[in-house]
Amino acid sequence: MEMQQLLSMGFSSELAAEALAATGGNSTLHATEWILARRPPSSSSPDAASPNPSASAAGGPNPSPSPPPFQPKLDRFFHFNSKPSSNNPSPPSPPPPPPPPRAEARPRDDGSPTPTPPDSKRPRLLLPQHPQPAVPRGAPERKGSPPHQPLAERMRPRTVDDVVGQEHLLGGSSLLRSAIAADRLPSIVLWGPPGTGKTSIAKAITNSSSRGSVYRFTSLSAVTCGVKEVRDAVEEARKARVKGNRRTVLFVDEVHRFNKSQQDSFLPVIEDGSIVFMGATTENPSFHLITPLLSRCRVLTLNPLKPHHIVSLLERAIGDSEKGLARSVDMNVEAKEDAVEFLSTNCDGDARVALNALEISAITAATRVSKQQLKLTGGSESSDGDLLADVENGIGPTAAIVTLDDVKEALQCKHLAYDKAGDEHYNLISALHKSMRGSDANAAIYWLARMLEGGEQPLYIARRLIRFASEDVGLADPLALNQAVSCYQACHFIGMPECNVILAQCVAYLALAPKSIAVYRAMGAAQKAVRESVGQNEGVPLHLRNAPTKLMKEIGYGKGYIYTPDDPQAAQSYLPPSLQGYKFLDWPSTNTHEK
Repeated sequence: MEMQQLLSMGFSSELAAEALAATGGNSTLHATEWILARRPPSSSSPDAASPNPSASAAGGPNPSPSPPPFQPKLDRFFHFNSKPSSNNPSPPSPPPPPPPPRAEARPRDDGSPTPTPPDSKRPRLLLPQHPQPAVPRGAPERKGSPPHQPLAERMRPRTVDDVVGQEHLLGGSSLLRSAIAADRLPSIVLWGPPGTGKTSIAKAITNSSSRGSVYRFTSLSAVTCGVKEVRDAVEEARKARVKGNRRTVLFVDEVHRFNKSQQDSFLPVIEDGSIVFMGATTENPSFHLITPLLSRCRVLTLNPLKPHHIVSLLERAIGDSEKGLARSVDMNVEAKEDAVEFLSTNCDGDARVALNALEISAITAATRVSKQQLKLTGGSESSDGDLLADVENGIGPTAAIVTLDDVKEALQCKHLAYDKAGDEHYNLISALHKSMRGSDANAAIYWLARMLEGGEQPLYIARRLIRFASEDVGLADPLALNQAVSCYQACHFIGMPECNVILAQCVAYLALAPKSIAVYRAMGAAQKAVRESVGQNEGVPLHLRNAPTKLMKEIGYGKGYIYTPDDPQAAQSYLPPSLQGYKFLDWPSTNTHEK
C-alpha cells in the first residue's frame, strides 16, 4: 500500500523502496519526508532554481537564499516553523537543469514567473517546506521524550504540583506533602484503579524532593522482572547506601504480581533504610501483599479521576506544543468542546484511556486534513509553485480538528472498569446480591447490566442467582429456586447476548419475591454445632439406623422406629440424645401429614 502511494507520487521504485526500508515501511508520510530530506537544499526553494543574473554576471558570490516573503504562510499551511537562515554565506550551487518543455511556469501575484523544478511533482501532503535531515538507523534519539512514546507517557507530570486530582493525598497538609517538604520520603503502596496516577505520583514525588542528590530513583515492573532482577536492585541499593550514603527510591509497578519470596527480599533493605519502597497495584493489598511488607509501608488509596480532572489533562495535552498532540501528528490540533466533554465522562476516571483515545482521534483528524487537501487539488500531482499559490490564496485547512465522531470512533464503546478476577468483579456481584436482598429490582438490573457489559460470564451470574434463591428467598417462595435453575439452563442453551433478558427476568423475580433466611440460619447453626462437637459427635440412634441384614436386626438396628405414615401423631425423637429439643430452623411448625 505504501509503495503504491509513493509510486503514484512520481518517485522511482528504487527510491521508494529505500525510503520504506529506512523508515520502517509503515508510514507513507515518514517515507516521503525521508525522500525530501535527501534532496539538495537548492531544490527545496523556488528562488534557488533561478540564480541572480546580475550577481552571476558580476562574478560576485551567490549568497544562501533567504526564505521568500510568502514563507510564513507556507509554514502555517504545513504547520511547521521556519528554520532561521544562516548568516554564513554558503558556496554557490550550480543551477538545476532547465525544466522540460511540458512544464510551464505559473505566474505569481506580482507577475513574475515561478519556475517549477522538474522532480518536484507529488500529491499535496502536510509536509515541511524545509525537510528535516534523515536520521540513520542506530542513531541516538533526540533529547526529551522519544517521538514514538504514547501521548499518555509524554504527558506524565514531573512534580507533584503538576499532578491532577488526588487532592486527599497531595493537598497542602497531606502526609505526602509534609514528607516531601521535610525530605523524608516514606515507603508507600499506591492502590487504585488503572489510569489514576500511581506511577506518575511515584516519579513526581522523587522529582519534587529538594535533596535530589540524596535519592536515586530506580524502577522495576513485576510483570517482566524475576528474582534475579529483584536481588540485583536490592544489592545496588545497599552499595549506594554504603559508598555514597544515598538512599534508593525503588518503584515497583504491579507489585501484586510478585510472589512471597520476591516480596520478602525487600524487607531487610526497607528495614535498614537502604531503599524507600514505592509500590503500585490495582489489586487489594490485603489479599496480594504479604503482611510484613504492609506493616513497613503506608497504603494510600487513589480514587478514579473526576470528569473535570480529565478535562484539565486533555486541554493540557492539546495546548502543549512540545509534548502534546502536535508532536503526535506533526501539525496543530484543536478539539471541539463536546468531544473533550465526551471523553471526560466516558473513560471511567482513567486518564490513560482518555489520552490514548484523544491521540487516536487526532491521528484520524490529521488523516482527514490530508485527504481534504488532495480533494481540493483534484487528487492530481502538483508542483511547488501550485502549493505556494494555494497557500497565498488561503486554500486548504490550517489545523486538524478533533470532533465528537472522532472520539466516539476512537473509544468505540464506553470504557468499563471491570476485571473478572479482581476486586471489581466481587464488588459488582456483591452490589447485585445486596440490591436483590433489599428488593430493589431497578438497582439489581443495573448491576446485572454492568457485569454483562464488562464481559462477565452469564453462567457465573446464574449460579449466584441459584444460591440467592435458597439463601435469601428460601421457604418464603419455594418456586424461586425453580426459577433460578431454569435461568441457568436457559443461559447454558442459548448463551450471550440472547440470555441477557433471561437473567434480567430471574433477577427481577428474586428481587420482588418475599424473603426468608430461615434455612440459611438453620444450616449455619447446625454446622456450628457439628464443628464444636468434633470428637464428641454421637452416633446415629439405633431406631434411626437401617437394618438390611438379620445380624443388624439382632443388634438392634431399627428397633423401636415408628413408621410415620401409619401413625402421624406418634412422638418420636430424631436427634442425638444430647441435642434433644434443640431447634435449628426458626419456622412455624406444621404437620405436613395433615390434609
